[in-house]
Amino acid sequence: MAGRAAPTARRARLGAELRKLRERAGMTTTQAAALLGTSSGQLSNIEVARFGVSPERVRVAAGAYSCTDQALIDALAAMTGDRRSGWWEEYRDRIPPRLLDLAEIEHHGTSLRAAYSMHIPGLLQTAEHAREVHRQAVPEMSPPDIEHRVSYRIKRQGVLYREGAAPYRAVIHEAALRMRFGSSDVARNQLRHLLELDELPHVSIRVISFAATDCPGSGQSVYYVQGPVPALDTAQLDQSHGPAFIDSAAQLAQYRLLIDRLEAVALPRSASRDLIRAVARER
Repeated sequence: MAGRAAPTARRARLGAELRKLRERAGMTTTQAAALLGTSSGQLSNIEVARFGVSPERVRVAAGAYSCTDQALIDALAAMTGDRRSGWWEEYRDRIPPRLLDLAEIEHHGTSLRAAYSMHIPGLLQTAEHAREVHRQAVPEMSPPDIEHRVSYRIKRQGVLYREGAAPYRAVIHEAALRMRFGSSDVARNQLRHLLELDELPHVSIRVISFAATDCPGSGQSVYYVQGPVPALDTAQLDQSHGPAFIDSAAQLAQYRLLIDRLEAVALPRSASRDLIRAVARER
């Protein structure tokens, strides 16, 4: 087993899920290690993602912990693959590691849901819009750093265009449509881009208008990535220091409910498109 000094969020999630299975089985690390033929130190290092683990060892551990959820076991075994094989690795040492984690989690998602109140979701931004957003970052970014971020953001958008792309549903508040980043041309092109994306069969973009009497969550933004099984879903929140990932069952249920409620007050797709066109005409 190779040591891993900087585990990704996906690898850390694998270790955490293995720990949950052990704890549900009522075993200490010492008891589980004896059953698995390893040391408690090695098992602890697997659970905190310092050591990698093979698919075979994941299946053996799941059996030892009396886990009968075959779909979960298969999903966990699939998470043991080479973490340095994705396109995002070309950006390592150029952008923060948590952004690489986001791309990896998103890449493996089976359904994507976003609810944003003040910004256009990153997967829906044009390069010009994204560039203006990053120019306004605090602390200020250097021109090369801005270009790395823009390039990375556009590369992420490949999840919307690849074969068998996961369904993507976004709810955007009208405030985000009217936020000004760059020139009138940049703003108009961004709104037209939303309309073009909404025509993709697996993409749905809906708007909460200023006329709505409700806005659940007090304007909080959330990005929800559904995993291969519900237990492996991830909610991502934007923070000033970078993306924060949420994976506890109770919190995931809370964010699913939040997005459900936001979708319930959003305009239908046709009315959303009409509003986007109206805002574009004002630019």
